[in-house]
Amino acid sequence: MGKTRLPEIIAHHEKDLLNEWMQRQNEFLRRDRISEPQSRANSHDFLRALSEALSRNAGMDLARNEWTNMRELLADISRQRAIQGFTPSETATFVFSFKKPLFARIGIEYADDKQGLADEIWTATELLDKLGLYTAEVFLKTREEVVLRQQQEMLELSTPVVELWHGVLALPLIGTLDSARTQIVMQNLLEAIVARGSDLAIIDITGVPTVDTLVAQHLLKTVAAARLMGAECIISGIRPQIAQTIIHLGVDLSGVLTKATLADAFQLALKRKNLTVSRS
Repeated sequence: MGKTRLPEIIAHHEKDLLNEWMQRQNEFLRRDRISEPQSRANSHDFLRALSEALSRNAGMDLARNEWTNMRELLADISRQRAIQGFTPSETATFVFSFKKPLFARIGIEYADDKQGLADEIWTATELLDKLGLYTAEVFLKTREEVVLRQQQEMLELSTPVVELWHGVLALPLIGTLDSARTQIVMQNLLEAIVARGSDLAIIDITGVPTVDTLVAQHLLKTVAAARLMGAECIISGIRPQIAQTIIHLGVDLSGVLTKATLADAFQLALKRKNLTVSRS
């Protein structure tokens, strides 16, 4: 980027730029999600960070140290708006909507210099495009982090460990078992075994739609991990279709206690503890 008068133009027209930019933003910003004072403060900070970087001959490379304050500001705005429920385009428009007010002021300053006007507008366009794209990238990254965190929380909520009796735990599984969820299942089960001093755990797969080789291996890993902690596992919910599938797959569950229903598994667990349930 060659010599630019943008810092001078912004400083000279700062008040008018800010007011006109706010009018542009008011056309698309949803006031139920962000207040005008907050939006104005963000815009004011943007102008200051932009002028500061340009005054230090920062160039177009946003990775340079001169752009640090701007990167941090745009990252904060993007994360804030991602959490507030804005779309990527709405967030990027925060930067892009500054073009029209800025171009108008550039036109005033270069009224008698067509080549200078063209060069300055091109510089401003290229720079604002980079800043807008950076804002959208940070926004999308933040949304991905939020979605991943929510998925993690849902996985943890979908694998509750319940104590059926003193020393007898139950882990009802609903939905598909994959590697990520199996890791959470193992962790929750092992932590519950230690926390409650249990030596028997029932893993109920009644709500697991299908059992393939991968799911069976995940179950065997969970059983093996529990055994290392001194607890025996019973797998319940082995429906006829699942039993046939396991046989066809050649998966060896001979070393694992299995039962057709959770009730049968609980009865077996009580028997292992020399307990019985009878009618009063």
